[in-house]
Amino acid sequence: MIKQILSKLPKKVPKSDSSDSSRSDSSNSTSFGNVFQCTNVGSTISSKLNVVKRVSSVVFPASMSAGVEAVDPCLSFKDVSNTQKQSLFISKLNLCCKIYDMSDPDKNSTEQDLKRQTLLELVDFVSSGSVKFTEPAIAALCKMCATNLFRVFPPKFRTSTAGGETEDEEPMFDPAWSHLQVVYDLLLQFINYNSLDVKVAKAHIDHAFILRLLDLFDSEDPRERDCLKTILHRIYGKFMVHRPFIRKSVSNIIYRFVFETERHNGIAEMLEIFGSVISGFALPLKEEHKIFLWRALIPLHKPKSVGIYHQQLTYCVIQFIDKDQRLASSVIKGLLKYWPVTNSQKELMFISELEEILEMTSMAEFQKIMIPLFRRMAHCLNSSHYQVAERAHLLWNNEHILNLITQNRQVILPLVFSALVHNAQSHWNQAVLNLTQNIRKMLSQMDEELVLACQRKIEEEDSGANAAAERRRVTWERLEAAAASVQSSSVGGGDVLVPVKSATCSVAC
Repeated sequence: MIKQILSKLPKKVPKSDSSDSSRSDSSNSTSFGNVFQCTNVGSTISSKLNVVKRVSSVVFPASMSAGVEAVDPCLSFKDVSNTQKQSLFISKLNLCCKIYDMSDPDKNSTEQDLKRQTLLELVDFVSSGSVKFTEPAIAALCKMCATNLFRVFPPKFRTSTAGGETEDEEPMFDPAWSHLQVVYDLLLQFINYNSLDVKVAKAHIDHAFILRLLDLFDSEDPRERDCLKTILHRIYGKFMVHRPFIRKSVSNIIYRFVFETERHNGIAEMLEIFGSVISGFALPLKEEHKIFLWRALIPLHKPKSVGIYHQQLTYCVIQFIDKDQRLASSVIKGLLKYWPVTNSQKELMFISELEEILEMTSMAEFQKIMIPLFRRMAHCLNSSHYQVAERAHLLWNNEHILNLITQNRQVILPLVFSALVHNAQSHWNQAVLNLTQNIRKMLSQMDEELVLACQRKIEEEDSGANAAAERRRVTWERLEAAAASVQSSSVGGGDVLVPVKSATCSVAC
């Protein structure tokens, strides 16, 4: 009974509702019609824009677009007033959030063409400089880019065990590239926009956005990786607050590639970015930058697929040594640690990189590593692979390296002279023989007494080795004779004492 009585009482109207109703009552019928019409258009647009959910860690709150006037996205920027262009820009961005299956070109072809045409209009509008990147516009653009770009790549079914693409494999192209290319172009123009407020944009180009952008570097489409390279470089340059995070994230990708998977398609592009970044490091180098060299760049020499990114890797290493020559010895130690034993093509790359490093190495740093370095070079001079042996010989033609060797010849010549003698006696390749003879002549002109001393030492070692071989031969003959006498005595039935002590003494001798 009480409920029935209360339900008949008039309900109190909230202040907001009353104020709204007073405003609506004060407006004329024409304005009310316009608002009603605009509301209908907005509801029509929202019904069309059923955005496909994509894998993305970037969260764009709906409140960012609150209060933005809805405009039909099919209109052209030329057909609306300047005050409506900003709203039209956001409407077109929302329209482009629709994702289509591009593997079948006949499926939704009309919608796909409309979307691409809309993307091109957005690129033209941004390039004209007419857009104002307010917070709703930035949020809508970042949402559209995240929806279209951030995706999980299918598993790789490459037959090669090496990481990423190899030089012999043909690249795989994404069927959706006609749309992705325009989205990347729009994102790049947004980042390069002169009047962009970085303080507002960094709330949307945040750590989550950058991480998903870095994940895309594993794309098998080289065109996409090239676009990503340019965009990440621009982000690194414009958003200074994100620089340490980008360096740390790239380091983590390298760690995973080197020590876990050895599979990644974008290492070369990342190193190309960091080649430019390293050249801009301030002096003296921070400890963080040196750790990146020691823990990320040096271990990148380990994977079998180093040939894909070796040129970019060498450039990064050289940039570090150019900044601080005291790093040369630690870099060479790292090269010797990961020096290939059975991979001749990889060994050729290492020798080429070593030559570039030695050209920038000071005398003090060279003396720290010259003994282990030229022990390794002696093995390279003796290599049965003629290209490796030839490349190792050609190091001596470098004036700076020859100067380092000349000033430290008392240590270096004894390490490599036996390899040169061995080559002259038994190497199968005539080109290597000729190079060996040239180096021996060069060394004789450099220090003839030292060469003769090395020659005498080798002869003494050879004579000692021959004497030891002769003693082993005599000892084995005595053992064989003793074994034969024991066998004949056992056949005859007699007991024979074997002179164990003398036989042991003979073996020891």
